[in-house]
Amino acid sequence: MRRTQVAIVGAGPSGLLLSQLLALSGVESIVLERSTREHVAGRIRAGVLEPGTVELLEEAGVGERMRRERLVHRGFRLAFDGGIVRVDLARHTGSTVSVYGQTEITRDLIETRAAAGADVRFEAEDVSIQDLGGAPRVRFRRQGRVEEIACDFIAGCDGYHGVCRRSVPSGTLRTFERAHPFAWLGVLADVPPAADELIYASHERGFALCSMRSESRSRYYLQCGSTERAEQWTDERFWDELRLRLPPEVARNLSVGPSLEKSVVPLRSFVAEPMRVGRLFLVGDAAHVVPPAGAKGLNLAAADVRVLYRALAEYYRTGRTELIEGYSERCLARVWKAVRFSWWFTAATHVLEDDDFNRRMQLAELRYLTGSAAALSSLAENYVGLPFAAA
Repeated sequence: MRRTQVAIVGAGPSGLLLSQLLALSGVESIVLERSTREHVAGRIRAGVLEPGTVELLEEAGVGERMRRERLVHRGFRLAFDGGIVRVDLARHTGSTVSVYGQTEITRDLIETRAAAGADVRFEAEDVSIQDLGGAPRVRFRRQGRVEEIACDFIAGCDGYHGVCRRSVPSGTLRTFERAHPFAWLGVLADVPPAADELIYASHERGFALCSMRSESRSRYYLQCGSTERAEQWTDERFWDELRLRLPPEVARNLSVGPSLEKSVVPLRSFVAEPMRVGRLFLVGDAAHVVPPAGAKGLNLAAADVRVLYRALAEYYRTGRTELIEGYSERCLARVWKAVRFSWWFTAATHVLEDDDFNRRMQLAELRYLTGSAAALSSLAENYVGLPFAAA
């Protein structure tokens, strides 16, 4: 049996980032991941980073390429009622956001941990959690052999469908969930972005988002039915529908091309409380999921990592447990504010029902929002990420 201080289940960005930060703090960890390294490195996910996430990546020593290749956005645009209004983030908050794909973050983290000789075990199957209340262990099967790791703590960074949350004894967690009756159809294409900043478009046919990963690679989304499949949408149908939902001046200049990836993402809000059970910590999507409007998922996971690594570093440095005991409460204070913002932003921009009253209410909300300096400041403050001291 191998022993380590922290066993981390999941080698996505949160698990790898936690491992990297712990290593810099002198804390040992082993990372387990059920997928292959190639699959993890190739997953297409979010790409808008809050300033706090950027700072944490730099603190972890994986920010050099990000600083060089990221796109810095001082604002974004809201399109509705046939027009466009710019939300000036820098003016209202003094901050900006960065566009740098999660795929690139994962690549940077994998390469950094590999160069350091970190123990990251891909293709670890049938993971199970043992004895959470006492001396925790993680059992798994890899390359045909059953292995076990003894540890002081377990970090569950294995996502919404992972084993860690499901291993918590029944009745321990309280969960809160709302599923939206629609989804996002996403397309990645090697075409120049429709604009130099993100465009969130609220249209009577449904929501649309124009995003990007670089100056030559674009990411677009359309609101679609929750039961629709990506195979039902040809590239031609997608581009035609996107044009219909965008303001005319944007639609005319839209560059189109073959899709590199196409997928349907269901929209839900989910929170599990508490985020610590005994010596198990739930991190990121294992504990909370938000609708992607507003780009809070990856940033919330990074915020969890920020709290957890400092708590564990403090424990191993001094033996003090106050930060460990306060992990759940501190994280959830930020989580619920992000859930509120993502829920509100989704409701303000998506077609919720085929109902003229609801549509008129949405337009009134957007007109008020874009006509009020106070409302725009609130939107901008939440979009760039609330200060940690206020969370």
